[in-house]
Amino acid sequence: MTNNQREKIFSNKFIQNFLENEPTVIQNKYKFAEIASSLAYYLKSFSNINKLLDYVSLIFKHIFSKNIILIIPLNYEGEIWNENIKISVNYEYLTVEEEINCFLNQFHFSKNFKIKEILTFENALKNKFKEYKIDSKKIISRGKCRGFIYIFSADISRHSITEDSNFNFIENCLAVGLENHYLIKTKKKHENVDREISTGAEIQSQLLPDYCPIIHGIDMAAHCRPALQLGGDYYDFMCLKTNISEKRKEKSRWAFVIGDVMGKGIPAGLLMTMLRGMLRAEVLTGLPPDRILYDLNQLAINDLDQSHRFVTLFYSDYDPRTRKLRFANAAHNPPLLWKSSDQKIIKLDSKGFVLGLQKDAEYHCGEIKLNQNDLVLYYTDGVIDTSNSLGQRFDEERLIKTLAKLCKQSYTSQEILNKLFKKLDDFTGQNRHLEDDASMVIFQLT
Repeated sequence: MTNNQREKIFSNKFIQNFLENEPTVIQNKYKFAEIASSLAYYLKSFSNINKLLDYVSLIFKHIFSKNIILIIPLNYEGEIWNENIKISVNYEYLTVEEEINCFLNQFHFSKNFKIKEILTFENALKNKFKEYKIDSKKIISRGKCRGFIYIFSADISRHSITEDSNFNFIENCLAVGLENHYLIKTKKKHENVDREISTGAEIQSQLLPDYCPIIHGIDMAAHCRPALQLGGDYYDFMCLKTNISEKRKEKSRWAFVIGDVMGKGIPAGLLMTMLRGMLRAEVLTGLPPDRILYDLNQLAINDLDQSHRFVTLFYSDYDPRTRKLRFANAAHNPPLLWKSSDQKIIKLDSKGFVLGLQKDAEYHCGEIKLNQNDLVLYYTDGVIDTSNSLGQRFDEERLIKTLAKLCKQSYTSQEILNKLFKKLDDFTGQNRHLEDDASMVIFQLT
């Protein structure tokens, strides 16, 4: 038996019992405990808000038979929920019910009806039904208005039922039911957003290289660890010649690039994806690194300016035949070069401005010849900016000391990369996530 079938059977049985024993229920105050129990069961077991509103309307009808009660709930967007407006009336007031329905149709709540405009409705309602004393009460949950209840009383001298403990109990249960409905809607909305973000993260991860290319005389390793599902870090490897065999690509010139979009999450991920497409098209021109960055800045500056973000990026190209590495830097963290012959680390840097802030920014090209066992580490600022529980940064000096120690041993690029991330994890401590995206790319001459 499904939940809907079980709900229908329970609801029908209770309503039938209520109608058959109406005088007894009204006369015996202890019977209200049964109503309260049934209402609690509804709140615990059912998610159909329309049926809950019907149920509450039915209870109002039989407990407060001398009154006409109008329930106007607000929907998930905080607008008047026209299709779920309920009128609770006894049989002797059926004509009045028709008049109220006619009034509601004529008033015609607009879709964008604001809560502060409810006074307009209330004044119109009281002017229309002057023969009744009309009391109003907001349905409040967690400090927010979830709807309104209007009580019509033909006997002006009667005390308002809003002071009745039974009425307040039922109204509070209705508030809880409406709140649960909003929470369910919110949860579903968040689940949909999470699914979209997961899909976006999956697509973005596919845009980063699945594996490092095979390049003559080079051992490579790379990894990106986003702080959130979507990240703003970017690295790529691109052969500057297309339509050639894989064997010939091994000895062709290759572009290595690493970049970081300011911020993290969805906005940074979208800009990173846009930048990747622009850069890949620009790389095929075969221009020097400084000209690549200049042209890329010209292409991306309008989009970056509108997003109020900027990008740091280090672009380089490497020729396996000459072992020469050319590079240009758009204010990114300078890669670290381990000079095996000197047993020391130097920074690869050149003057350049971030992408997206200055239209006529200039970039300079640097060049260096690499030797056997030399190693280059590209990284993003998420590596050195990560902090531990004491608020201490991993910082560049710590990264340089760790890398130098590892380079003095006979590790592969992948092993060095793994140990660097392990060092980063040990530093941040258990159960602490990175505050920013962290990416590292290593290539080592064999």
